[in-house]
Amino acid sequence: MNDVEFTHLPDDAGAGAGHVPDADLTRLTAVTVELTVEVGRTHMSLGETMSLGQGSVVTLDRLADKPVDLLVNGRPIARGEVVVIDEQFGLRITEVMGAERSTAAAPVAFTPEAIPGDPAALDHAA
Repeated sequence: MNDVEFTHLPDDAGAGAGHVPDADLTRLTAVTVELTVEVGRTHMSLGETMSLGQGSVVTLDRLADKPVDLLVNGRPIARGEVVVIDEQFGLRITEVMGAERSTAAAPVAFTPEAIPGDPAALDHAA
């Protein structure tokens, strides 16, 4: 049997708490992610779901005047208000999750071309 030697790493190696230089992050700018705007959720029994049809109304757990969530790959990153831009839905970001202060950003417009076959996909064009 062969002996294996491992190099000792500092206690904080790989902790992820350190500052990452911006130059290292620029390599990630071309990575494609899925953006989703979540208006609300609800729970139903399978029977209730199967009885849904054209004209059915599903009540969601969010009030109409509350901000909606912006998700990246299923994880919430921001909140905002739904807007209409040139006959398309968009999202004006009013709060970034984890940020110390709210930030305003350009609206994000929905376009079906952003993710083929997904009409709810988002496009970064304002």
